[in-house]
Amino acid sequence: MYLPLFSDEHDISDIPIFYGAISTYLKQVYPVFRKAPKWFDKLLNSKPMMKIAASQAGSTRAKGLEDMTISMLLGEQGEQKEELEKMVDWIAEHCKPDVIHISNALLLGLAKRIREKIKVPVVCSLQDEDVWVDAMQPQFQKSIWDLMQKRSEDVDALVAVSNYFAGEMQKRMNISNKKVHTFYLGVDADDYHYIPIEKKPRNVGYISRMCHKDGFDIVVDAFIELKKKSGFEDVKFIATGGLTGDDKKFLKEQKQKIKHAGLWNAFEIIEEFEGDKRHHFFEKVSMVSVPVRVGEAFGMYMLESMASGVPVVQPALGAFPEIVKTSGGGTIYQPNTPEKLGEAWAELFNDTKKLKQLSDAGYQGTKEKFNIHKHAEEIIGLYKTL
Repeated sequence: MYLPLFSDEHDISDIPIFYGAISTYLKQVYPVFRKAPKWFDKLLNSKPMMKIAASQAGSTRAKGLEDMTISMLLGEQGEQKEELEKMVDWIAEHCKPDVIHISNALLLGLAKRIREKIKVPVVCSLQDEDVWVDAMQPQFQKSIWDLMQKRSEDVDALVAVSNYFAGEMQKRMNISNKKVHTFYLGVDADDYHYIPIEKKPRNVGYISRMCHKDGFDIVVDAFIELKKKSGFEDVKFIATGGLTGDDKKFLKEQKQKIKHAGLWNAFEIIEEFEGDKRHHFFEKVSMVSVPVRVGEAFGMYMLESMASGVPVVQPALGAFPEIVKTSGGGTIYQPNTPEKLGEAWAELFNDTKKLKQLSDAGYQGTKEKFNIHKHAEEIIGLYKTL
């Protein structure tokens, strides 16, 4: 949906693009495009055009897409009803599935026609929908939550990624807990390089989009505060996770702060953050913090850090306390201020025994409590019951 799967590993050229990002947007915003000929749609959905759209995807904002979100939730009654029929027909003919799992609740408008046409159970994941809806204009928010509640009746089960978010979505969507299941996200610990904490440099790390929403400036300010104290002369700040065009001005401001504090030589950005470069990042840090301003439904970077033997230091927001408590691989602080974060780092650096304990516990906790293979089996178990 929206964009092709740009992949070098699989031959996916025979899978069409449904709800092509460019044509769907144009038809929603400018009704004249709804009468465009098929060749025009084909042009907009061509690979070169899709690559251009994909390059802009990082700047997608919820604000301004309220009408489209409502239309998508209306499904067979929305402006994209023809595209819905086309996609459901293709799935029915080519896939013949036993179960269909929708990736998020903003796509619940697909479920009714899927059940009617394909006659299989439909499952829907729940993860961070609130972040998208809360960013929209206030007058649209209630309508969207009401629609999500109504459309949730068209699915057989809802799967939340944490107990925190299961409870959050039950309140937001006003739905029964009988339909909501919690299955944690997971990792395969064997995919990560575990290095004992005593063999790592005393550096703090950040691994997420370098933006205001994810609290990159909070980490920068906390690092500056930490370096004012004696005993942390060797500590460096390592960041990775990339940015979008929207973040360039913000990142420049954060770099200026670090320069003005005389800490430029203690700061490093790792531009590449996939594959081996990701492992390289975890080898260089002995704790990781991503102090997002709004609590998240999960936080995959926490599992990746702990699977690499790196404790996490996170604000008491969203699912973070739940993940830390379940894994045993980190500490929680509040309020979410640079001062508190800097204090939490200093406390751990000064207590090497506790730092090692958190490192070991996080690694074991990830293997046992956040094992992707166990969670896959749990979801298969749900599918079987349906």
